[in-house]
Amino acid sequence: MKHVGLTGLIGSGKSLVAHIFEYLGVPVYSSDLRAKYLMEHDPGLSHKIKLLLGSDAYDGTNKLNRKFIASKIFSNTDLLHQLNSLVHPMVGLDYLEWAKQQNTPYVIKESALLLDVIHSQPVDKIIVVSASESIRIQRVMLRDKLSELQVRNRIQNQRHESELLAQADYVIHNDGNSFITKQVLLIHMELLKFASQQ
Repeated sequence: MKHVGLTGLIGSGKSLVAHIFEYLGVPVYSSDLRAKYLMEHDPGLSHKIKLLLGSDAYDGTNKLNRKFIASKIFSNTDLLHQLNSLVHPMVGLDYLEWAKQQNTPYVIKESALLLDVIHSQPVDKIIVVSASESIRIQRVMLRDKLSELQVRNRIQNQRHESELLAQADYVIHNDGNSFITKQVLLIHMELLKFASQQ
């Protein structure tokens, strides 16, 4: 079984692309969703996060206080890196356990931070979802009900798209004018062929 990374910057449309792959029968692991799950359900991890960010990182029912966390980490890159260093090793182990349970030619790991963990969690191929910054900002403002400044603050903590594209085996253009499903289908066929060669 092959491991395929799916990445892109905030608002690029990774989740949309992931859903199309799922529709085609490809198992997709959402690093973001699993990270949130682990942050809320692993007592050891939630304890470390409270030590790092303060007890306000969680509400009374041990649910993440996302607004509080965002206000802390998106204005302090050191805190962001410390939080990532707590969460992402656990996500990596969780992914490996999940992947063992799949029985398909390839699986997809969707992760905005794929290139940050690729040295410790390598993949066989990388798909990058690309969109212009203006489109990405509009999407995130609508989706998350954020101001343009708040979105730009989040963007500045991410890699430049050129860094992602330099590592890409495949690029999906999601600018609103391209046919996403057709692009995914073509990549899916190539990945099936690639997976069958081993």
